[in-house]
Amino acid sequence: MGTQAAHRDSALRPIDPALQIGSVRLAVADLPASIDFYERVLGLSTFERTSDRALLGCDQHRPLLELQRLADPVPADPHSTGLYHVAWLHPSRAALAASVERVVAARWPIHGASDHGVSEALYLSDPDGLGIEIYADRPREQWRHTAGGELELVTLPLDLDNLLAQAPLEPVPSMPAAITVGHIHLKVSDVASAAAFYRDVLGFDEQAHMPSAAFLAAGGYHHHVGLNSWQSRGAGPSPDNAPGLRLVTFELGGADALAALDERLERAPGAPVPAKRAPGRVTVSGPDGQRLAFSARA
Repeated sequence: MGTQAAHRDSALRPIDPALQIGSVRLAVADLPASIDFYERVLGLSTFERTSDRALLGCDQHRPLLELQRLADPVPADPHSTGLYHVAWLHPSRAALAASVERVVAARWPIHGASDHGVSEALYLSDPDGLGIEIYADRPREQWRHTAGGELELVTLPLDLDNLLAQAPLEPVPSMPAAITVGHIHLKVSDVASAAAFYRDVLGFDEQAHMPSAAFLAAGGYHHHVGLNSWQSRGAGPSPDNAPGLRLVTFELGGADALAALDERLERAPGAPVPAKRAPGRVTVSGPDGQRLAFSARA
């Protein structure tokens, strides 16, 4: 194989199948109120805190959430592009049931509950109205596919009684150490162009699509990135001083995987994608300005 062909093949390789979401950064209007919510209601722990930021998670060696205080906050426009929800993946139905009971005990409203076929999920919002999903996956062998080969993602009523029957007998004040950010769902101005960026530029696989939505992933997962324009078609972002998602950090399996992604960016259709590079880290912006960082897992 010639050098040029080898470069083309490298540029077309899918993104690293070992990809995981490492952390998210949110800008919030009232830092103490947000910390209280994420600790007391969601069940995270705070490992570092100043007057302007906090790091939270379930393992102090691996923070999953960074909160940044906005100096002069204004409300976010619900019809703007940006965050739809951050989805917290639980390692078992029992762990998810414990989180549901924790939210209910805190008297925090739950906005919805759905059976998506591949997962069971409940939805709520943080003090700034930023969306949150708490969910548990079904085993992959139970995931169904359409005749066209796409994952069959459905929205059916969740059997909440059956789920809560898995809850521990005693209340569980915190999420388990195995909790991760399973996926990020974004509001975008145009689903087709956003999906093309994640698919053709970054190398995610498109697992499913529907009118005004698309779901993309690495390694055969149902989705690491969800995109929709249900409220945001043709819109722009909220002001910089409105609460919202500021950064998603994806972790790749190692330095070789990061180098392969960097090569994809250089050989992206049309022109190289502008990127900020640092040792072990590459940061880019999506079509709607969302900042995405990719790092090599230690």
